Amino acid sequence: MHTRSLGQGLRVSAIGLGAMGMSQSYGPNPGSRTDMIAVLRGAVERGLTFVDTAEVYGPYVNEELVGEALEPVRDQVVIATKFGWHIEDGRPNGLDSRPEQIRRVADASLRRLRTDTIDLFYQHRVDPQVPIEDVAGAVGELVAAGKVRHLGLSEAGAGTIRRAHAVHPVTAVQSEYSLWTRDPEAEVLPTCAELGIGFVPFSPLGKGFLTGTVQPGTTFPAGDIRATIPRFAEENQAANAALVDHVRALAGAKGATPGQVALAWLLAQQPWIVPIPGTRRLERVEENAAATTVPLSADDVADLDALATRVGVRGNRYNDTGMGMVGL
Repeated sequence: MHTRSLGQGLRVSAIGLGAMGMSQSYGPNPGSRTDMIAVLRGAVERGLTFVDTAEVYGPYVNEELVGEALEPVRDQVVIATKFGWHIEDGRPNGLDSRPEQIRRVADASLRRLRTDTIDLFYQHRVDPQVPIEDVAGAVGELVAAGKVRHLGLSEAGAGTIRRAHAVHPVTAVQSEYSLWTRDPEAEVLPTCAELGIGFVPFSPLGKGFLTGTVQPGTTFPAGDIRATIPRFAEENQAANAALVDHVRALAGAKGATPGQVALAWLLAQQPWIVPIPGTRRLERVEENAAATTVPLSADDVADLDALATRVGVRGNRYNDTGMGMVGL
């Protein structure tokens, strides 16, 4: 696994690992905590050295899982976590990025992650009630104190990114980006390129849709986030399957899987883009890692670039509440 550099010289594996699904959002977990620890450690053994978590995943239990799994290999990995939610009675209840809250979250995350320093500390969602300058300043103080190495933003708009970067350098912006979610291309990616900020696509496999494993008519159980997402509604699945059919055909010609083609396309966009697909299975970790070897020609990339526009994508990527919290 080769490495890539996000902003401020932070080097990570070209493919990372999103740990959220090991604790929530995709229905009952088929594996035990021991199984998930084995997956996390196995990923590091295979060269994936960039792991993403957050206090709100669980809440808290995902950070605890990541902390236990990576403690023996802490010097080999870059750990990203996030702040920005008000968590009440074990559930997120609105946003809270006040500086005093950021400091509290940092200390608690450090304990759960069993580490002295958070490598990359993202604001999970922009808090309209707290100036982004105050947020960046608070994280800058944590950097000066040695508790955090780098500042990140998640699902922030270009203007917010610029304002934060003017106070403290932003190392990475994390947002949903994939063959069927192209929102960052208009403003966020050009801003990252201009300011020297890395970009970290989450849900790079379209929450599983781009792997070809979600068939038209698939239903999702309670607790699976996809049951709340319009793009996965039954009436939209058949229309969106046309996009996956095209990716599947190209993958077959390359001797690859659809998911590998989707990841290879992201890697081809910019050298400072590092996708973080999530999985609960080591075989998927291996499959995702091998995306770095899939040879896409310039014509392949151009064809995939135009795919979403050509075949169309039906349905929003979040429900109305979720869409109201992005791009601020």
